[in-house]
Formats: sequence, structure tokens, C-alpha cells
Amino acid sequence: MPVESPLIQSLRTAVAAAPDDVPLRLHLAALLLDAGHGDAAVAEAAVALQHAPGDAEARLLMARAMGVGGQVTPDPEASPAPQIHQTPPAQAPAPARPGFDWKAAQDQVGDVLPPRFVEAPLTADGSGDAGDADAWDVERPGTVRLADVGGMQEVKERLEAAFLAPLRNPELRRVYGKSLRGGLLLYGPPGCGKTFIARAVAGELGAAFLSVSVNDVLDMWIGNSERNMHEIFRTARRQAPCVVFLDELDALGGKRSRSQSSGMRNTVNQLLTELDGVDAGANEGVFVLAATNVPWDVDIALRRPGRLDRTLLVLPPDGPAREAILRYHLRERPIENVDLGKLVKATDGLSGADLAHLCEAAAESALLDSARTGTVRLIGMKDLLAAARQVVPSTEPWFASARNVAMYANDGGMYDDLVAHLKKKRKL
Repeated sequence: MPVESPLIQSLRTAVAAAPDDVPLRLHLAALLLDAGHGDAAVAEAAVALQHAPGDAEARLLMARAMGVGGQVTPDPEASPAPQIHQTPPAQAPAPARPGFDWKAAQDQVGDVLPPRFVEAPLTADGSGDAGDADAWDVERPGTVRLADVGGMQEVKERLEAAFLAPLRNPELRRVYGKSLRGGLLLYGPPGCGKTFIARAVAGELGAAFLSVSVNDVLDMWIGNSERNMHEIFRTARRQAPCVVFLDELDALGGKRSRSQSSGMRNTVNQLLTELDGVDAGANEGVFVLAATNVPWDVDIALRRPGRLDRTLLVLPPDGPAREAILRYHLRERPIENVDLGKLVKATDGLSGADLAHLCEAAAESALLDSARTGTVRLIGMKDLLAAARQVVPSTEPWFASARNVAMYANDGGMYDDLVAHLKKKRKL
């Protein structure tokens, strides 16, 4: 195997830094070919053709690299290709052929290039969704853990006791006869990190993550919504261990007694069937988490034991969590003399989304001031505290509604944790 010259090695580095630069890649392929690296030249020319299928120079270079003696039929719409000097081969040239055998070239470089397009059969309604369970976007096990969730120690402890500990200790689970059936329902005001906590739970379990929203399920065609729900759980079973995260559960599993649509009722029925598992043990390794802002609008059958039978109240971030969120949103902004302790006290009651908006508003204030004065200045405590005074907690309307539920609809102690929080804050 010929040794690559320093020039070729430098060009490889340049191509790696600019993979879409077709002329640079073709120059590398030509040098490789002249140096006797035929296979490497074929690979580089094939990548160039993937980026520019009609490039005449790339086709000509591929023909040389494949050992074709004849000329490539030029593309009439392609621009004239620059002349490339070709060193006469030592052996007799192969007989000329009228064109380039692209099928043979594709077979030879098939292990170098992935397919450019994935063809999928159309369904009868022409939607292009063949109902394949692998069509759903399943995220591989992530690196987010509960340790990455700032503060919220009470939430973490309840997650560990009610959900994670039995899953992490299969031997103890068998000793005590603890079943893996059932799921976890996260509820609370909007913007407080329910989705992030669900991803952290998936990371703790080392499981894949499949996020499902109402747009993923509902369909205008009769029967398609139920089919979509089935395909989601079939995908999760194939990818087990997998966390299925049902976002906005009140939209996917609202009370059937209030629904005027038979299609929506059938979708809820299908969800109940999937949570139970069609066969015994069908959902082994499938962990169902759901989130909602209004758990009182969720169909009561979904909260039956064996389904979403455990609930966890996710409240606005506490002090340590607010500090972590503020650090995150200020980490790449030009700031000076920011007293996080003082800012954390001034933002009590704000959700994670409110804190992100606060940092954005402070940055906007400093930017406009710099534009008016013509002098760039950093973001300071004055900007952040002014923004904190202007931001109205988005959680207040939720607590106003939740207070009525806690007082008059806490059947069976379903919302005891909410009642305890409201009493602690003297809102009940």
C-alpha cells in the first residue's frame, strides 16, 4: 500500500474541515489516484457525487478511478468540466464503452456511502405513512440524569422511592413481589420542567425516550388515531427498555364523558388498552410517564391502579433550582457583578420559563441602552432586578384554579400534596 504524501494528508485534513467543498474533495481524489490509491480515490469521488450528482468532473474522475477507458457521457445541463491531466497507464487500456456503468459503481462503493433516499410505500390515503413502527422518532439513551436537575430535592426523593428504586433493584423487587406495571403522572403549573424531569428519569434508567404529543396521535381519517397510538407503543416495545412520555395528557386522554367526538373517545380507549398491554408481559421494559397541567381533566380510568397510578406534583423551582436555571441562561451573556443570591430571592415563585424570559428581557434592556448611547455595556444587576419586577409569575392563574380543586374536589386524597403546598404558602 503506497504511503500517502504530506500534501495528501494536509488535503485530507482540509476536506474533513469542509466536507461539502466538492472541488477540494475532487482535487484530493485526483492526487490519490495519481499516487496509486485507487480505492481511496473511488471513495472520495463517490462522496463528491453524493453532494453534486451532476458534476461532470466528479463523473470523469470516478470513471478514471474505476478503470474505465471510455469517456463519460456529459450531462448537457452541467457546466463544462475542467480538463484533468491523466497519466497514461502502464498496461494496455481497457476497451472503450459507450457510457459509465453507474450500477457497478454503486455496488462497489455501497459500503462507503449510505443510501441518499429512503423510499416508503404510500398508504391508501396517500399520506406516505405506512404504519411502520420504526417510523417514530425514538431518542437513544441520553446523558441527562436527575443530578442535572437543579434543586427540587423533594421531587427527586419521591421519584427515587416511588419509581426508580424498584426498577434499579430487580432482586428486591422479586423478593417483595413488586410489579413493574403502572406509570407516573407528573402534574403542576406550566413551565416548571416536567418534560426535563421525564428525560432525566429515562437517563437514570438507561432507556430510550419516545415523546408523544397530541399532534403525533390525532388524525382526520377514521381509525388512524387509534392506529397511531398502537404503533407508538409497538415501537416502544421493540425498543425496550424505553420511556414513553405522553405530553399534555389532558389532550390525549381527556374525560370521555365530556368528549363530543366518538373518535376522541376511541383514542382514549386505545390508550387504556395499550397501557394494560394486549398480552401478559407485553409492556415489560416499557415505562410510561405522562405530564399535564390539569390532572382533574384526565379520564379517571387512566389513573386506575396498574396504569398511571402514581402522581408527582412538580412545583415552581426552589432556590437552588432557580440559581441553576439563572446560571444556565446567563452563561453565554456578557454580565458583570451579578449577585445570584439576591436575584434568587427576588424571583421566588417564578417558573423555569419565567426565569428564561427574565434573562432575555435583561439582555434586551442592555442591548437597547447600548444602541442608544453608542457605548456597549454589560448586563448588570440593575437590568436583572428591573426585569424581575416586570415579569408576572405565569404560575399564578394555575394556582388559582388548583385552589378550587384542592378545596372541593380532593376525592380520596388525590391532591393531598397540592393541599399541603397551598397551606404552606398560606393560599388555602
